[in-house]
Amino acid sequence: MRSTAYRRLTTGIAALALVVPMAAVAKAKADGAAKAPAATTPAAKARYGSFGIDLSANDPALKAGDDFWTYANGKWAARTPIPADKSSVGYGNILTDEAEANVRLILDDMAKNPSKYGATGKQVGDFYASWMDEAGIEAKGTKPLQPYLDKIAAVKDLTDLQTLFASVGYESPVGIGIFPDLANPTRYTAAAGQGGLGMARDNYLLPGDKYDAYRKAYRGYIQQMFELAGIGDASAKADAIFALETAMAKEQWSPEQSRDIAKLNDPEDLAGLEKKAPEFDWALMLKTAGVDGSPTILMANNTAITAMGKIMVATPLATWKDYLAFHFISDNAAYLPKAFDTARFDFYSKTLAGVQTQRDRWKRGVQLTNGALGEAVGQLYVDRYFPASAQAKMAELIENLRGAYQERISKSTWMDEATRTAALAKLAAFEPRIGHPEKYLDYTKFQVVRGDMIGNAMRSAEFEHQLQLERFPKPVDRSLWAMTPQTVNAYYNPLANQITFPAAILQPPYFDPNADAAVNYGAIGAIIGHEMGHGFDDQGSQFGPSGKYENWWTPQAKEAFKVRTAALAAQYDQYEPIAGTKINGKLTLGENIGDLGGVEAAYAAYHRYQDKHGKAPVINGLTGDQRFFLAYAQAWQQKRRDEIARQLLLTDPHSPAYFRVNGIVRNVDAWYTAFNVKPGDKLYLAPEQRVHIW
Repeated sequence: MRSTAYRRLTTGIAALALVVPMAAVAKAKADGAAKAPAATTPAAKARYGSFGIDLSANDPALKAGDDFWTYANGKWAARTPIPADKSSVGYGNILTDEAEANVRLILDDMAKNPSKYGATGKQVGDFYASWMDEAGIEAKGTKPLQPYLDKIAAVKDLTDLQTLFASVGYESPVGIGIFPDLANPTRYTAAAGQGGLGMARDNYLLPGDKYDAYRKAYRGYIQQMFELAGIGDASAKADAIFALETAMAKEQWSPEQSRDIAKLNDPEDLAGLEKKAPEFDWALMLKTAGVDGSPTILMANNTAITAMGKIMVATPLATWKDYLAFHFISDNAAYLPKAFDTARFDFYSKTLAGVQTQRDRWKRGVQLTNGALGEAVGQLYVDRYFPASAQAKMAELIENLRGAYQERISKSTWMDEATRTAALAKLAAFEPRIGHPEKYLDYTKFQVVRGDMIGNAMRSAEFEHQLQLERFPKPVDRSLWAMTPQTVNAYYNPLANQITFPAAILQPPYFDPNADAAVNYGAIGAIIGHEMGHGFDDQGSQFGPSGKYENWWTPQAKEAFKVRTAALAAQYDQYEPIAGTKINGKLTLGENIGDLGGVEAAYAAYHRYQDKHGKAPVINGLTGDQRFFLAYAQAWQQKRRDEIARQLLLTDPHSPAYFRVNGIVRNVDAWYTAFNVKPGDKLYLAPEQRVHIW
């Protein structure tokens, strides 16, 4: 439960993550595929067909060149509703649901038989059981809140206020934490960034009825939290908090601005912080956060932090105390009686995301336990559900992708030799991590008290904070993972030049050790290529082989790179997923570069595979190249509710799944050949208009 400022700071720079599609897949069987490799399990065969493509999902009545996403997924989209408890539906939902069900088996047993699993098993079992004890939570009422609200009520001046701003578990307009030093990523530095809002920044600022409704609902939610907690003058407090957060939003950087590494990179000493934002007592806040020993502090979002200082002193202390109280209640609403939990769901899930029904409590408990004790659970998950064969096959895929990137970079017509040499050095230094960490976190110091849900959540946050402080004076530990093995996702960390693929994503439909190679390369291969591509996107390309923030480009190569990336951004600026709301080509540029480079490198890697293992057969009338591109399109099989789609268009650096397919393949020459795409087709781009980067 770190502040939103700290969470956004760390996720904004440290890891450029793939967001996997959330979609369901219909059952299909391929006919007459004598040479088709079999899927690993009967369930996978039933779901994805004998060679990994759902032939019942595509709509062959459409021309591939007019709308390739619908050509691959149209019938699935027509027959698949979004579940009432989800904001989207797609491939990732199936895998996430399966991972949650498998984890539930582990957690239920731990909760019932905690001594069976040793000390850590008891921690996990007690934590999960505390969450599942709805009757106990209801019986306690708001009593668990009181010690924390009393602490807020005791604030008597700006010194006390800033002490809470820098304390674990309390909201703040400025988040403080630790971060690998951009100039030397083998060591940590302190960092500060903007935060403290209850909604996405643009929800406070954009005109229109939809955003007016969001603002009205949020202000009402603030009042409701106070009323449920029995705190008086709720309406006036809500008005003041909403006005405060609106003023903060006006000064904060947009998501697009917060992608600019050069502007985020403002290392200051204590005197520099005091000069730029003199209203804050930086010595106090850094000491409270435990990072006062840092010689420099990364002042990300520097102009916003300067403005937050002015807002802090201009705002009545009483309003700040109400602000802290509201956010503490809201942040912990799920651990309180049902009325609080429902109110939070109604605003954040129903109003902002369009979700109609609360998820089953056990599913939320799995997610919560994964967040607090994820690697303890992950170790058991890996032992039960991750085969060694998957690791070996993934290693081959990754090396073929590395070879494909090496070949493409070596033959690049727009790079000069100096930049090419540097790019190849970075590629060679890529470190892939597959399945699970080499060593798991030790949770011994995390005290879990059965029946104390809010206390457990606060102690979890404090445990995480203390881990950070223990690491702070030491060299950066490259063995740490930012995701648990049971997470259906993947990521690239530019500060370590690492690509990481948790165990849970390494299963059908993304990956099957026994499936058709075309499908594996089109699905997980493109994901591998995407993560590698982040090392060379508009952000990742600013980091060298060791993860150091440095320029390895000549001016000429950098300019050529900017021309190509600007052309890709301009393409995406034209796409309008929701009437009146377009994709932001600059915000999504890094992910779009990752997608484009990933597909082209995965296609080249697939042909490297064929050079070694023989030419791909025709299966069900589909060539290997056609199966490759269909697998890519079906990997982005996803439908979203309009509400969450609108929110993500404002904040998410990933484009919607539909355009991660159509916006990419129209730039890939091999796709035109595979599906005989001609001038006049809606997705057709003349060769000189197609963007090729890596």
